[in-house]
Amino acid sequence: MPRQKRVITIQDISCIGKCSLTVALPILSAAGIETSILPTAILSTHTGGFSGYTFRDLTEDVEPIAAHWKTLDIAVDAIYTGYLGSEEQLALVQRFFAEFRQQDTVILVDPAMADQGKLYPAFDTEFALGMRDLCTHANIIAPNITEATLMLEKPYPGDEYNQAYIEQLLRELAELGPRYVVLTGISFEAGKLGAAAYDRELDRFDYAFSEKVEGYYHGTGDIYSSALLAALLNNKTLAQAIQVAVDFTVGAIRRTREAATDPKFGVDFEHELGNLIKLVGQKNAD
Repeated sequence: MPRQKRVITIQDISCIGKCSLTVALPILSAAGIETSILPTAILSTHTGGFSGYTFRDLTEDVEPIAAHWKTLDIAVDAIYTGYLGSEEQLALVQRFFAEFRQQDTVILVDPAMADQGKLYPAFDTEFALGMRDLCTHANIIAPNITEATLMLEKPYPGDEYNQAYIEQLLRELAELGPRYVVLTGISFEAGKLGAAAYDRELDRFDYAFSEKVEGYYHGTGDIYSSALLAALLNNKTLAQAIQVAVDFTVGAIRRTREAATDPKFGVDFEHELGNLIKLVGQKNAD
């Protein structure tokens, strides 16, 4: 029986509105991965589409939790970060990487800070550059196009890009340090949406697409990154993992649209977990 793998994921908890830890924990757990959480904040709801939400900053708890964990002498297969709320948290997470990283530890950074050409309201360009610095310590990063261009200090292209532009963007992101770069929200033709990936060591590009579901759905980036890591830790190749994550995320979005659920509450990924388990459990072809 193989040893169960362990992930530590560092993100906030939004109690209503499925995103961050409330999607990372169940998705990774469903894929057979022991998932430990380090919450950076607790919100009554996420900040997209809700008003009057409560917010409790847990920045001061990060170091004491990490210090206790160090006494346990735990082995960590992966560390996964999502939304981080301040430059102080970026610095704390960077120290966490240094303390818990072992030779084979995978570090995945999802630089969750912007979309559709704009930073989230809490952030500025200095934060984006701080996130770029955090990405230099990762094995894998998974930005969208907005986040990628902010970190590279490039103008946002909107929908005006082609395959050559995306591949240049991937190469420049890989020059920051990570071996693998996954760029989400990519489309080269109407009705198709997906992801592009680059393996710096192999100098290889891969793409994964699915039918586009119209609308804007909160939390899908977190769902994608969680499924991506779940697939990689179940020994999928990068090309296989980006397709697993695309299919899982789009399946959840499609269920939500067909049910006419209010999208601010997040997407119905729960009913797709059975499909994820099947996808990550399939044996790789020779």
